Formats: sequence, C-alpha cells, structure tokens
Amino acid sequence: MTDEPTESLTAELITDLIRSQGAEATVVDFSAERVGTGQMGANYRLALHFDGNQGEAPSSLVAKTSYGPVERRRIAAGSYRTEISFYRDISPRVKARVPAFWGAWTNDDCTDFVLLLEDLAPRRQGDQIDGCTIDQAVAAAQNLAGLHGPTWSDPWLTEHLAPFDDRQGADLDSVFPTMIDMFLDRFGHRVSADTHEVYHQLRDVLGSWFANKVEPFGLVHGDYRLDNLLFAPDDTGVAAVDWQTVSLGLPPRDLAYLCGTGLSVEDRRAADDDIVSAYHEKLVGYGVTDYDLATCRTDYAYGMLQCPMVITFGSAVAEVTERGEEMFTA
Repeated sequence: MTDEPTESLTAELITDLIRSQGAEATVVDFSAERVGTGQMGANYRLALHFDGNQGEAPSSLVAKTSYGPVERRRIAAGSYRTEISFYRDISPRVKARVPAFWGAWTNDDCTDFVLLLEDLAPRRQGDQIDGCTIDQAVAAAQNLAGLHGPTWSDPWLTEHLAPFDDRQGADLDSVFPTMIDMFLDRFGHRVSADTHEVYHQLRDVLGSWFANKVEPFGLVHGDYRLDNLLFAPDDTGVAAVDWQTVSLGLPPRDLAYLCGTGLSVEDRRAADDDIVSAYHEKLVGYGVTDYDLATCRTDYAYGMLQCPMVITFGSAVAEVTERGEEMFTA
C-alpha cells in the first residue's frame, strides 16, 4: 500500500475545487499525511499553503483518493461515484454529522478520483476490532437517526439511488454463495463452527432478505461501523464518513450492523433495547411518527444479516491488509 497520494492531487486541482465551493484562494503547495484505515480508498490530511489571502478556505482538508491496482479500482468505480454523489447532492438533506464537501474530481471512468472534505480533527476514529462502549454506541445510534429520519421514505431519493428490485435480488442470489465459499476458504479456520453454520444457512436467502423489507425505506449507509465513525474527544458527538456503500433500504439495518460489529456480545445483549429506544426517540424527533418502537425493534433484529453480508462482500473486494484480516473475523 503506497503512502503517496495519486499524482492527480495537485495544488492546481485543489485550488479549482475549493473555488468551486466559493473560496477565493490560491493553493501553491501542500503536504499530505496518510490517515484512517480505509479498505477501498486512501485518505490524506492536507496542510494547505496559500498565495496571499486565504479568505474562507480552510488551512486543512482531508482528501480521499483511489488507490491500488487499476483492476480493483475498476471494480470500485461505481462506489466512488456513489460517495461523491452523496456528499455533493444528498448530504445537505440529512442531519447526521458528516464532513462538509469541498469539491470532487474524477477521470472519465472514475478509476481515479479526488474528493475534498472537511478535516474533522481532533475527532478520533473508532476501532472495530477494539469495539466501543455502550455510551459511544448510543451516540452513534442517535447520529444515525439524523441520517434516516430526514430521508424517511422520501421519493426524492429515487432520483439519485435506485430502489431494490427483482433483478438486484437475482444478482445477489447468483453471486453470494460463491462469496461465502471464498470467505470460508480464506477465514474458515479462524471462525467458529456456529459461524460456519450461519454462513451456510445464508447461501440462498440474501435476495429475499432484501426484498421482504422494502418499506419503509431510507438512506442506508451500508457500512456504519466504528472504523467509519469519528468521535469527539469527550465522546459526546459522532460524525460518519465513508459513504461509498450508501443505498436505499430498511434503515435499522445500519443500527444492527453498528451494534453487531461494535459491541461485545455481552454489552449488546445488555444494552440493545436502550440503544434502539434512543435511536427511535430521535427518529420521532425528526418527524417519523408512523413507525412505532415495537416495529423498530423487529426491524433491528431483521437487519442483523447486514453483518455477515457486508463482511462477506467486503473481504472479497478490499485490499488485503493485516488489520483487515483481523477485522473480518473479529
């Protein structure tokens, strides 16, 4: 894995992008420091140096770029487009804390891209392997309601993201058994017999799992886990990053994935009622009044299949790293 950003990231490009967002400034140089643990893109904190007046431009930004072999980048190109569209077109409609958008560039086939975002330091990245406290999970759940509540069953979303349909279900059912075999061939020696049994039971049900719960729908982050969350120093606030997998779907899938991958089994069993209640209370505050707590709890339990589904697909497309290998079986 290279620590150097794409050659497309230049002072001239940064200048063009921040000017497209209203900042009248000229960047003459910058330094880049690799940050984060992204599996499909590389993130760099940029310290910007200006020619004269900085104006409204920030001194620091985060640049997200493509990296890795071009074959992997071709596979990920659709995800890159999705993330850029989220920040540019959709994020102004949500109340979840996300980095502000400072412009984006792609080449023709989106195998190379630069996405400039607000630097949220001194927030710190969560750690999926270490897990989180119950209080942190509650804060993350409340932030998640700020994504789901304002977009709850909003037909405007279908102008930017395609609803789930039968063709997608058939596609999932055709590839998921192979993905499971790949996962178990690679990690089978590191997971329990119970995990093996769960994966074998999932082989032919993924398409119907999606199709059986198409209402209510909302924006689903799709990978709402600790590595993609930035916590304030006092743990009172959370920001979400990495929007390459955003889609339309059953909103509590995100909450199930957060709790299923971020909490110990003991903490989740002790606290998931309280976490779901805190999430639901925030939904109601955003105007979701036709969705009762009992249904929310049922959908949360239904959404737990998000965990093995994302882990299986993620392990197939992500760059192989020591940390990634540990994370996929944590």
